[in-house]
Amino acid sequence: MKAIGAKLKELRLRAKMSEKEIAEKLGVDIRTYRKYEKGESKLPIRRLIGICLIYRISADYILGLKNDAN
Repeated sequence: MKAIGAKLKELRLRAKMSEKEIAEKLGVDIRTYRKYEKGESKLPIRRLIGICLIYRISADYILGLKNDAN
């Protein structure tokens, strides 16, 4: 099972977006977002919701409850 950070990076790359773009959409500093992807900082629930809205996916995938993002 992939870590949350790895899933965030995978989703971002699949969407062809930069770390800066995602950080701006989430309303966080790019350094904060990088920490989420690297697993250096826990992803707050409000950011998880934001990411789900950006990528139009269920939180189940990011949390490891589903193997498929679709």
